[in-house]
Amino acid sequence: MSSIDNVKRALRHRNYRLYTAGNSVSLIGTWLQRVAVGWLAWRLTHSGTWLGLIAVADLVPTLLASPIAGAWADRADRVKVLRVTQIIAMAQAAILALLTSTGRIDIETLFILTLVLGIANAVNQPARLALVPNLVERRDIGAAVAINALVFHGARFVGPAIAGAVIAWSGASLAFLLNALSYLGFIVALGWIRVAAEAPVARRHLLRESLEGYAYVLRHPGIRPIFLLFAATSLALRGFIELFPGFADQVFGRGAQGLAWLVATVGLGAVCGGLWMVGRSSIRGLTSLIINNSLLLCLAGLGFAATGIYWLALPCVFLCGFAMVVTGIAAQTLIQNAVAPAMRGRVLGLYGMIFRAGPALNALILGMLSSEIGLRPPVAAGAAICLFAWGGARLNQAAIARALESDAQEMPAASDIPSA
Repeated sequence: MSSIDNVKRALRHRNYRLYTAGNSVSLIGTWLQRVAVGWLAWRLTHSGTWLGLIAVADLVPTLLASPIAGAWADRADRVKVLRVTQIIAMAQAAILALLTSTGRIDIETLFILTLVLGIANAVNQPARLALVPNLVERRDIGAAVAINALVFHGARFVGPAIAGAVIAWSGASLAFLLNALSYLGFIVALGWIRVAAEAPVARRHLLRESLEGYAYVLRHPGIRPIFLLFAATSLALRGFIELFPGFADQVFGRGAQGLAWLVATVGLGAVCGGLWMVGRSSIRGLTSLIINNSLLLCLAGLGFAATGIYWLALPCVFLCGFAMVVTGIAAQTLIQNAVAPAMRGRVLGLYGMIFRAGPALNALILGMLSSEIGLRPPVAAGAAICLFAWGGARLNQAAIARALESDAQEMPAASDIPSA
């Protein structure tokens, strides 16, 4: 089946069309703001440590909140959770726009407001990930995950490209305002989505349910090693993207426009990876893709750290974007296939914790090291560490594939599966 056929099949579902349309607009604004926040933090401090701290404020709340948020996503109305958190995010962007336009922003206030957004996103993410099977049939989950990645990384290309021009023309405040406005479309779309009520489940202590998610992942012979591989790459390397403002200014001397194109090139690579993945109609071979592209990520990260030439760095970050989205789509598809329906929110909450909090902690570590030894050596060291994690996964590839890729044809339709 072709990529176009897979896309058409997923988008024939009304709820998923609404979700995708609203999300597309919102994510462009999100990437506008992310570039503007990074650039504003760098201009206020010229500090790699502060870049890391801002990344921590945005992403580390996931580390603390995702286990509870995952359990909550298994028992709450996921559409309502998304709608409330989007309203909070819109208010945060509007406040940022006001403070920046009036010259009242400082790095401490920027940190606090970024932390507020990070908390909202930590609550939002498990519900967002677990909602997908409620919007499409089971057989279309792989295509839906790939489309989500295309939307996210397409925005990662378009948003930064717009951000470079907006920041150069009018400053960061306009970028924040545009982001605030972009949430309106998604909030309206969520109001139109109608998801069938799910079967009631016994309510236990929320913390106990969260711990059950950890135990489930640790026992699962396929999900556990995939989580360990992604934890290693997230904690050692993936956070280097958060240091792009420093690379754009200090290493390459390209300013805000150079920063925008670094981020956009990662997004372009991710879009290409997503287009490649959306054509896949089977989960067979996805484990191999995860492991092979983890190696590609390590090598591309080493190449980026090794060069001080801007036009050589861009292909490296393109490959990083490609590898990250291929591994992400493959992992989400395999997890959605293998996870017990009642554990979906909790397991995907842990997945989101690794993918958001891991790079944030990595960015903080890299930023602190960069203040002592420069930006490039810490990134190279992180890529080298990831090579060891890749080697361990490669040795167990066959066993992981058996645990995650079996019985794919026997999965029931989404309407037959209670997700909590």
